[in-house]
Amino acid sequence: MPDDKVKEIRAWLEKNPVDPNVELLFRGADEEQSESFQFLGVAFLLSLFLMFILLVTQFNSFYQSLLILSSVIMSTIGVMLGLLVTQSTFSVIMTGVGIVALAGIVVNNNIVLIDTYNFVRKNEPGLSPAQAALKASTQRLRPVFLTTATTILGLLPLALGVSVDMVGRNVVVDGVIASFWVKLASAIVYGLSFSTLLTLLVTPVLLVLPGHLRGKYSGAKLGKFRWS
Repeated sequence: MPDDKVKEIRAWLEKNPVDPNVELLFRGADEEQSESFQFLGVAFLLSLFLMFILLVTQFNSFYQSLLILSSVIMSTIGVMLGLLVTQSTFSVIMTGVGIVALAGIVVNNNIVLIDTYNFVRKNEPGLSPAQAALKASTQRLRPVFLTTATTILGLLPLALGVSVDMVGRNVVVDGVIASFWVKLASAIVYGLSFSTLLTLLVTPVLLVLPGHLRGKYSGAKLGKFRWS
């Protein structure tokens, strides 16, 4: 692979440095890969910024907006863990595009959960934040799982390198077409599987956390006032 050869050359140059006046540039595929990585990084940050603006206008809460965007970080961690477990390589273009596409799916799951939480808090004021979070999680469990299951099952054949030859009427494994999309499909499958579990476990906890800390901090101040 060209990437492996570039790594070998760079490792050799670290052990055998050339004259400082000599400038070394890696052109060709390595240069295009670096440019693609920079473009995807800018596009990813810009998409997160636009998502944040829309979420703030929708929920009128910086905390809940940041909480939704944190799920994107969870999904990215899931992609990296999946690649690490399966010993797969990171493709700057296809895996990067998969992470960007994954962000929209994961954000949607968190929006559904947090919107339900706000609805429950508004219409049932007698419930505590923990009870509201639990009720919202139970109500949104099926929609979140259905979204996750249909997406993963739909992309699983591509992630496994399986495609269908409509002309020859047979199933092709590790064909040219399927192998091109394996990195993208695998990124979505890994990230969505990991982030969905965290969405249903971590997000409700983080929704309750501000009220818990606020009550604990107020109780500490009240106790201090009483002692004085």
